[in-house]
Amino acid sequence: MSIKVGDRLPDGVFKTITADGPVELKSGDLFAGKTVVLFGVPGAFTPTCHMNHLPGFLEHHDTFKAKGVDTIAVVSVNDMFVMDAWKKATNAGDKILFLADGSADFVKAMGLDLDASGFGMGVRSKRFAMLVKDGTVVALNIEDVPGQATVSGAAALLEAL
Repeated sequence: MSIKVGDRLPDGVFKTITADGPVELKSGDLFAGKTVVLFGVPGAFTPTCHMNHLPGFLEHHDTFKAKGVDTIAVVSVNDMFVMDAWKKATNAGDKILFLADGSADFVKAMGLDLDASGFGMGVRSKRFAMLVKDGTVVALNIEDVPGQATVSGAAALLEAL
């Protein structure tokens, strides 16, 4: 069963790379007391994720911040080194927090995992975007077609603010 509006996010641990090297971020620390935009993608550098989905969140970064969003984060079932390379390739700087969910534990716990074995990608994340306030989902947009980034795009999530 998929997570829904009104649900609390499950506990999870992400990996990310900072200026000090690899670190673990617990979901409780990331979301507690904050307003967070979290969007999920099937894979870093994949065409729709790289060219359509992520760029909208970079473009609208200042608008999200002006509307009270503390953090914009992207999660993908990739390792932290791939996520760091993607961050650098997109010149995202500190605008977006890149979270690695390498074993898909977090997306599975949310019921937002996707079996992309037919494409040789294994278990991945469904494409989604959510607004989270103090660990509770207040808006959730899940894409029906993994190759599209319309309902889960930044412009669509801005409407929830």
